[in-house]
Amino acid sequence: MSGQGVRDRALSPEEALRRRREDGDNVLPGSRSRPLWALAMGVVAEPMFQMLLVAGGVYLALGNRAEALFLLGFVCIVIAITVIQERKTERALEALRDLSAPRARVIRGEDELYVPAREVVRGDVLILHEGDRVPADALLLEGHLVADESLLTGESVPIAKTPGPADAPLGVPGGGNAAALFAGTVITKGRGVALVCAIATATAVGRIGQSLATAQERPSGLQSASRRLIRDLTIAGLTLAAAQILLSWRWGGRPFLDSLLSGIALAMAILPEEIPVILTVFLALGAWRLSQQKVLTRQVAAVETLGAIGVLAVDKTGTLTENRMEVAELTANGADFRVDGEAPPDLLDELIETMRLATPDDPFDPMERAIYRFARRWGPRPRAQANREYVYEISPALLAVTHVYARQDGLKMLAAKGAPEAVSALCDLSPSEHRRVNDRVTAMAGRGLRVLGVAKGELHGPRPAAQQDLHLAFVGLVGFLDPPRPAVPPALAECRAAGVRVIMMTGDHALTARAIAVRVGLSKQPDVITGSEIATLSDDALHKRLRHVDICARLQPEQKLRLVQSLKESGVVVAMTGDGVNDAPALKAADVGVAMGERGTDVAREAADLVLLDDSFASIVAAIRQGRRIYDNIGKATRFVFAVHVPIISLVIVPVLMHSPTLLQPAHIVLLELLIDPSCSVVFEAEPASADIMTRPPRPLTATPFGASQLGFASAQGAGIAAWLLAGNHMMIAYGLTASQSLLPLFASLVLGSLLLIATNRDLSRPFYRRAGGHNPWLPFVSFAAVAILILIVAVPALRRLMAFSWVGPIQIAYVATLLAGIGLWLEGLRRLYGRRLVSCARR
Repeated sequence: MSGQGVRDRALSPEEALRRRREDGDNVLPGSRSRPLWALAMGVVAEPMFQMLLVAGGVYLALGNRAEALFLLGFVCIVIAITVIQERKTERALEALRDLSAPRARVIRGEDELYVPAREVVRGDVLILHEGDRVPADALLLEGHLVADESLLTGESVPIAKTPGPADAPLGVPGGGNAAALFAGTVITKGRGVALVCAIATATAVGRIGQSLATAQERPSGLQSASRRLIRDLTIAGLTLAAAQILLSWRWGGRPFLDSLLSGIALAMAILPEEIPVILTVFLALGAWRLSQQKVLTRQVAAVETLGAIGVLAVDKTGTLTENRMEVAELTANGADFRVDGEAPPDLLDELIETMRLATPDDPFDPMERAIYRFARRWGPRPRAQANREYVYEISPALLAVTHVYARQDGLKMLAAKGAPEAVSALCDLSPSEHRRVNDRVTAMAGRGLRVLGVAKGELHGPRPAAQQDLHLAFVGLVGFLDPPRPAVPPALAECRAAGVRVIMMTGDHALTARAIAVRVGLSKQPDVITGSEIATLSDDALHKRLRHVDICARLQPEQKLRLVQSLKESGVVVAMTGDGVNDAPALKAADVGVAMGERGTDVAREAADLVLLDDSFASIVAAIRQGRRIYDNIGKATRFVFAVHVPIISLVIVPVLMHSPTLLQPAHIVLLELLIDPSCSVVFEAEPASADIMTRPPRPLTATPFGASQLGFASAQGAGIAAWLLAGNHMMIAYGLTASQSLLPLFASLVLGSLLLIATNRDLSRPFYRRAGGHNPWLPFVSFAAVAILILIVAVPALRRLMAFSWVGPIQIAYVATLLAGIGLWLEGLRRLYGRRLVSCARR
């Protein structure tokens, strides 16, 4: 079918929209978000909320209807806040999944465009290239493809696909229809045009019942560690609560229901249910923030790993450079020409014509596109009409490609291009000619050009099976320039300051790679390791060599996997960028795989953890900065949560041990949770990055915010607050206040002291009143809400009675001021003694 015939079959945008409305999206069942009722049931199933419900029931049993309704009302508020927060998190993740989902290149009307795979409809005309994942069942109309159908058939050998009639039945995977393409399979070679016949559940993969969209997100290391911590604390909390109930009832002689309320309050105080909320919200919103910086997160667990990256292995083309190759120099027949907008001399016509013939008519590779544009503008008209009948593809053994043409006069022409050393090997050059070519290549590569050799020839007799058996005549050299991205030098300087080592892994000539590395400031080391040298080294020798080499050139794609594995053996966290099918194993092996979104294949994107929408190195560095900020803020939130729970636990359990009435009841704890939950999940998540975040070395991957030093410091903060509040309560009782009168300043001091805890833990390197860095937009709102709640409780008599508070006037305000002053002095003194040391240890 001709190219015009294919376009005649293309759907109009309006028709495609109509079919999508009729048939629905091209998705398989299983990847739907949970409804709100399911989210609510999940929240109610948490131990914290079950205890709140039990406490409300106990109040009803005691006849305290007002207290029960108040408590259960707040339970509903907390559940609503949690459900809304979880739904917001789910929607953020769904949006990210939609953005990072496979794309399809389709013809709609007269335009070729990329659309999400879910928008493909029956009758769409697909354009498929190597590395694409087929979005729907289709029939190949033009081109030649090789497809990996192991997903459906279990057969690992790829299957060749040839064009067939558009009305032929698809058949089954592995069947006899060589034109049939099936959703979910991968194009491993070639390019072609196909007609979509079935989508969604009508595809072969849909009928079998497999769903590629139901892959479960693997938990991050922090999430796994937090689950173990929550499990242990839940067991401890329930055990202590049971013990307190027995002690209060049997030993203290208190009524059982009062003892039960006291035990419930203790269990609620011990359970740090905010920890899973912190990790879920921080990682999900972190992924959303990364998407705002052109970085899509396919695996949320990668967000926490970003801050630990110690080695960043990057490709040159498109990452450090702009990936807009242009022909810069031509050398042939003794003529050297540097492209500057003027027409090249006639002596170069043969070189321009040959390199054009060695390039596909619809090139995808940036260098081939540059050749195509240059030849169309400056190249001579073809001397004879020729039809391409065969292509010797590039291979690891020979980095060159040769196109075979059959001319009308019966002669077969050969046009080859590739690595200069590979093309030279196909030509009958004398030793002196080899030296001249090599010297010229060296000079061009030293100027930062990527150099290709070009050769031509004629074929007499049958076509040889191997490209190495051809005999060609060397025509000349062509040099390409891919200018560095302007943002790369400052981003590389930021990496060096952050202790992140950047290694270039490229297929380019060693001199070209070194010239670009020097130009952008990646490395000034003259040492470069090449793919041929890597092939001769043992694993130990390669490991040692990589300690002193920043540039790896002339690499085969499979060698990147070995390099990544060698770097990981040194104990550092490795991130790697890639874009091709052969990069997928290395992307999987890296701690953080980063796929190119603009030029990357679907296979590379699916193997990666992150996808760069703009293919920019600066975006990777921004992602590392964001990862460090997220981990820092998780640590700050964790310190706050554990610190604020210590005084709550103390105010519940100490009075019982002293045979005194419990100071805090479940209603008080629910009010405190309304402050603690948004503080840890919203305020600290929005905390801006510290000024020195990119001047520290990478943290070890084994580091955790739940370490002994972190939790010990947080416990010390909380213990000091608890001791001061208990002493203050004793003082107020001693000076004539009743229990209900002293409870109000005690509770107010705990609430306002929590705000001091937030301010202190934002940055332990400075006093909270001298905070440097960006503004936190949520802190004023939380502070205002806390003060407003306290004022409302004091101003409304019914609320005071519900909370068992008594208001007697300014004396209570004076006690609050005294207690707050003591809390502030304790937090600042502890920060000066141990806080800065904790920060410096964490940053080493």
